Amino acid sequence: MSDHSSPITVGLVVIPETSAANLFALHEVFASVGVVWELVTGQDIAVRSMSPQIIAEEARTLRSPLGVTIEPDQTFANSGDLDIVLVPDFDLADVDSISFEEPVRFLREQYDKGAMLCSVCTGSVLLAEAGLLDGYEATSHWYAESLFRSRFPSVRLRPERILSVAGQDHRIVTGGGASSWNELALYLIARFSGVDEARRIAKVYLLGDRSEGQLPFATLALPTQHDDAVIARCQNWISKNYERASPVEAMISQSGLRSRTFARRFRSATGYTPIEYVQTLRVEEAKQLLESTDDRVDDIAADIGYDDSRSFRRLFKRATGTNPRQYRQRFRDVGSSAISTNLDSHLASPTYISDDRNQ
Repeated sequence: MSDHSSPITVGLVVIPETSAANLFALHEVFASVGVVWELVTGQDIAVRSMSPQIIAEEARTLRSPLGVTIEPDQTFANSGDLDIVLVPDFDLADVDSISFEEPVRFLREQYDKGAMLCSVCTGSVLLAEAGLLDGYEATSHWYAESLFRSRFPSVRLRPERILSVAGQDHRIVTGGGASSWNELALYLIARFSGVDEARRIAKVYLLGDRSEGQLPFATLALPTQHDDAVIARCQNWISKNYERASPVEAMISQSGLRSRTFARRFRSATGYTPIEYVQTLRVEEAKQLLESTDDRVDDIAADIGYDDSRSFRRLFKRATGTNPRQYRQRFRDVGSSAISTNLDSHLASPTYISDDRNQ
């Protein structure tokens, strides 16, 4: 996974009955891996990108059941070997009329070559048709439960789950209802491009619990490109010394300017007052520590420059709309189920993910 030069190839399988909504959502999110964070924040992060392509039996325009145009990029015959093959949801209204033969052959071939196979919602029906779910636990939309019971009795369907991981080397992942594409996308990004990138994608696209609004997802981009060399030098210094006591006074001393002049020039160059800038740096570092460590909140507060943890908690709540504990709970586990050593932690929440290890 360390080779950032070769993107992860993701084939999104479409048939004439495919719904467009999560097909295009998945395409957009996967194409953003390794790209969108820099566009939004200006931070250049080196991660392995993902290259999604829409794949169908024939190179002809399809129309979804609700009339949305779908243009395939490749056909089953010329797609090459893929890292991930994913089946979005499709209309089951007349399942007996669906032509499964060619997509089933394609799925089996890709799996035999080592691809991970995934599905969202009713997409699991196609994996079941290919015989790839036989003997395994899997999930799908609750609507498909009776179909599985009658048509695929050897599949151990768990429709209450959001994700179910099964197969050799955990190479089969099924998602529940249509909105489970969120969890599946983050799982795959974490597994192939890293948990940190999954967190970044979750923040950009607001994937996850949005009950407290947008602030918990926001990352404040700190501007550095301007023509004031003195302020730029102070920005560089404070980025390495934000935890120091009286940091604004230290920057003023470094600048050689009078306090009022420094404050005016700093605001003009960055859009922040000096103290707002320092607080933003500290909150961003606290967010990273909450996401990536088990450190106590009081210890994190001290590490970033706050002796009074109550002051830190108030600042954090004002900046993010949530408290440090809730922030950690929201983002610490984003995509972490993709790492096999961490799967056990999710078994305590059976409606989220299942690891079918016994197969």
